[in-house]
Amino acid sequence: MYDIAIIGAGPAGLSASVYASRYGLKNVVFGFPGGLTSETHEIGNWLGTKLLNGQEFAKNSEEHAKSLGAQIVPTLVKTIERKDGHFNIETQKAEKFEAKTMLLAMGTAHRRLEIEGEKKFHGRGVSYCATCDGFFFRGKTVAVIGGGDAAAEGAVFLADLASQVYLIHRRDELRAEDYWGNLVKNNAKIKIIYSTNVLEITGGDKVESIRLDKPYDGSNELKVDGVFIEIGAAPNIELLKLCKVDLDEGGYVIIDTSGKTSIKGIWAAGDLTTGSDKFRQIVTAASEGAIAAHSIKQFLKGNNNNTQYLEKAA
Repeated sequence: MYDIAIIGAGPAGLSASVYASRYGLKNVVFGFPGGLTSETHEIGNWLGTKLLNGQEFAKNSEEHAKSLGAQIVPTLVKTIERKDGHFNIETQKAEKFEAKTMLLAMGTAHRRLEIEGEKKFHGRGVSYCATCDGFFFRGKTVAVIGGGDAAAEGAVFLADLASQVYLIHRRDELRAEDYWGNLVKNNAKIKIIYSTNVLEITGGDKVESIRLDKPYDGSNELKVDGVFIEIGAAPNIELLKLCKVDLDEGGYVIIDTSGKTSIKGIWAAGDLTTGSDKFRQIVTAASEGAIAAHSIKQFLKGNNNNTQYLEKAA
């Protein structure tokens, strides 16, 4: 029986694991270390480290958690069941675990445009991760769709590989922080197309062009070899439905300042929560994980009989 089952191995989950282990709580972490953070090209705002990439961050975080005794199970959770005052968890590999409490830290998933051709060409020119797939477009023409930090960062990264990068944003100005915005605007390889939507992705065996809702350089068709969709992310809600925790209208888990959800015995941390005013950064996810672990420690100390973890919170 574990004290805490942590579902999600991104910054929130692994931070919680580190704190839980230091508190002497037996914990197991489900998921692939790093989460979406592992796809990040450049991390320059993690205190104490001037610059590292997402894969380095993920590896360092995993090794740190393991060094303190965490068990990391690199697979996804299939089912969660409440029984006899604890949680029964089964993975997609049919592995079974029991835990007294649970921390939800599954993060978010890439948002889709939901346009014609997006699903058809996924993996054949359509990607949601510039740092993962940019290598395949060396010397080619690509489009990045979005206007936030992820889109700007992706465009800058791709500009080092591709011959031409179009950054297409539906608004009349970028939403990215000034640092990334300035890099985009000062890069000769990047052309920004404002106030424009992509209506369709077309091609034969692979992406060949995109159709715009207004002309660019006299045409609604733009020839590209690849399309990188960077329009944000949404909560991973499949398991949330099983847990029956309260969600806000956007599908994010409602938590209090300690990470508690509406169900006693279940905490949540990171990008899938309403915490930190939805300022979704590695540092806020890690801090929420640490805070939740501390709250769980206090909870377990006050429940020495190890029963009744799952009642609806008052």
